[in-house]
Amino acid sequence: MDFLDSYHLWADAHAFYESTLVPGPDPHGDHLSAKDAAWQSRLLEETPNGRLLRQNALFDALSGDRTLHLLHVTHALEHINEQGALYPSGGCLVGSIYCAPLTPSGDGLRMHNLASYVLHKEAPAFVGKLGRDGRTPTPLIFEISVHRHAYRGLAGIDYLRLGTIHLQIYTHLEYLLSKTERHHLREAVVSRVKNSTAFLALATAITFHGAPVAADQFLRLLDEAIPRLPILGYIYFEALAEYLMLHSTSDRTRQLAELGEFNNWLYKEMLFASFPQMAGKFDLAKFRPAPDELDALLAQIDPTVDATHARRYLAERISHLVASRLFTPGQVPEAWHHTRWEFDSLAAQLGPLLGHLIHRELRTFGRYPDFYFYFDQHKALQAWNYWNHMDIATPFNGTFPKGEIGINPAYPDLDYRIWRAEPDGKGLLHPAEQLDLTIAPRLVDIKYTLMRNSQWAQPTVPA
Repeated sequence: MDFLDSYHLWADAHAFYESTLVPGPDPHGDHLSAKDAAWQSRLLEETPNGRLLRQNALFDALSGDRTLHLLHVTHALEHINEQGALYPSGGCLVGSIYCAPLTPSGDGLRMHNLASYVLHKEAPAFVGKLGRDGRTPTPLIFEISVHRHAYRGLAGIDYLRLGTIHLQIYTHLEYLLSKTERHHLREAVVSRVKNSTAFLALATAITFHGAPVAADQFLRLLDEAIPRLPILGYIYFEALAEYLMLHSTSDRTRQLAELGEFNNWLYKEMLFASFPQMAGKFDLAKFRPAPDELDALLAQIDPTVDATHARRYLAERISHLVASRLFTPGQVPEAWHHTRWEFDSLAAQLGPLLGHLIHRELRTFGRYPDFYFYFDQHKALQAWNYWNHMDIATPFNGTFPKGEIGINPAYPDLDYRIWRAEPDGKGLLHPAEQLDLTIAPRLVDIKYTLMRNSQWAQPTVPA
């Protein structure tokens, strides 16, 4: 694949927040772009916190000319110091050092509410699961000097849009598998899709034809489909997190909105209340709250949201995300019973879905876990190449502007300092000791990240 093709794929995997209100061509050829625009208007104008989708503290920091201050949390600082290097990890930020924003004040650095949750609740919970309750996670402060050539726009990576890239990378690397292994892998993912036709057909009927479907029926079919199509767990999580952050009217949510922040504690508490074992692993493929327990879960997390409204919203929103993220543009099938259940023909219609399924399947498929590192490293190299072309030093999670921000380890003009931080009694952080560490453009092996239960995990919890 040449640079232009790769560039187009990676450009399509980003959400350009500063240009979404500018009319453009419909690349899908099926009016899906019009539906995207309708959703953007709905989220912006018809939700209590919609204005934060355009005006928030994260975007202010990214588009400014001042030094960026970011928080990164680790429980393996001693090991990192021995190496002298900090390595990026995969996940929602593809190949970045996972961070959250810090805001300078007269008395210290104020943590974004996402940062405070990771430092005070999520990281300690993970350390406790490792059986090291006496070990305290260490906050690190990154000072990033914004280069004068750095991109000032708002282009965030949307990991739900990476399916086509996953499929392209697998096609490039598939000969690491034998013929038999390739055949079995293709058959496995085709079978997963074939046995999920009822849900996929329902989602497209809702999106393209406005089919009147009861939300309870939709959520039951979604629950049944998640084990076969694990990417649906991620989509469900993002849609539910989006709903909570946009629709909450609690006092805490209002206070954070005044600071330009979405209330990240809502979806964090929702995730760990329903799946406490996810601390440190964040395996959203397993995110599937029982449909009959959703109302109670929402009431537990935030009594200000309307569960009935949430169910209807989730049915519509998840259906749209399925159509726009998992189908090949312009190729949504109408007559499912005419589908040819062969890998190549299915890839023409559902290429992004097959890419997501293969990316997930390879973690445990045959000998491929030994090669999985190179799959994600290959993806990271492409991402770094695109970010460097765009002069993006600090990519962010553009699926939704929660506050997740990364550091591009391959940025050629990266100017940074790293400090061990100490919190005070007021919830602020202060630089305590400057560290002689290098940010290295090489992915840490997946078994050494918080995606795996390891003693040498170094990044914060990735999404």
